[in-house]
Amino acid sequence: MIFMTGATGFVGSAILRKLVSRGLEVRALVRPSSDRRNLDGLDVEVVEGDLHEPDSLKPALRGCAGLFHVAADYRLWAPKPEPMFKANVDGTRSLMLAAGECGVERIVYTSSVAVLGTVPGEGAADEDTPVQFTDMIGPYKQSKFLAEAEVRELVKSQGLPVVIVNPSMPIGPRDIKPTPTGRMIVEAASGRMPAYVDTGLNVVHVDDVAEGHLLAFDKGDVGKRYILGGENMSLKEILGALAEITGGRPPRLKIPHNLIMPFALVAETWARLSGGTEPFATTDGLKMAKKKMFFTHMLAAKELGYTPRPAAHALADAVQWFRDNGYVP
Repeated sequence: MIFMTGATGFVGSAILRKLVSRGLEVRALVRPSSDRRNLDGLDVEVVEGDLHEPDSLKPALRGCAGLFHVAADYRLWAPKPEPMFKANVDGTRSLMLAAGECGVERIVYTSSVAVLGTVPGEGAADEDTPVQFTDMIGPYKQSKFLAEAEVRELVKSQGLPVVIVNPSMPIGPRDIKPTPTGRMIVEAASGRMPAYVDTGLNVVHVDDVAEGHLLAFDKGDVGKRYILGGENMSLKEILGALAEITGGRPPRLKIPHNLIMPFALVAETWARLSGGTEPFATTDGLKMAKKKMFFTHMLAAKELGYTPRPAAHALADAVQWFRDNGYVP
């Protein structure tokens, strides 16, 4: 039996499908309030619980030999950051401790490239590029950095059998929320991004990230981290590829980061006062955009046999799914 968190989410549901296709029995921890559309048609045992409630974890983990901890509070802006730290840091520690007490034999923890160092200019960072907590911009990156540090400490102090994976920017089908990345795809594919800033991202198909999780479960070294990335692209290249897919017009206007910052401040203030959703442009997002988030997945390729497809396939699959489900005209 495999235990999963985050199975209703974007990356988690892709992993779940891979596990089910292998014929494995999966037990998924699902909050009572979660949107369960990504579980439709899948043979999975659902147990209700919450990472905020440690007492609900051990009963759910009993009898499970493996664990995929995928769940995370992923937002680039939060009016109150405390719940994000509670979910990503405290929740991860509680789950890992419970898994150790229940004798889980193999664990894959989903971290993020957000916690890794970056290389100035166009260089691609790897798992060992230097980084420190003060490099983390915003509560999401800070909480994921601390969560991975907790996992590493438990591997050392308690011998937990954890392999860490660091996905880059997953794109593809079933991004029902959508994630901040998915929102960018929707806006661009709908023709609502007439300009861009000078930044870069590593684009990977969500199904390749899912396959990378299973490869890490099968072959990864305990205590080691593996970047699950794809293709490094500038934002201009991403938007150009999306325009080609949709038949739209690629943006030609490059806007300086600092010129957008006042608009992001106003949007955040309005969202905070009105209790609205996360603004499309955030101050933390713009600060992060000043660095190109370029990475190499060569370690995962060498040690796990990880082979992601071209980024164009991920972008095309994402646009098609968003169209089919009414997100994009």
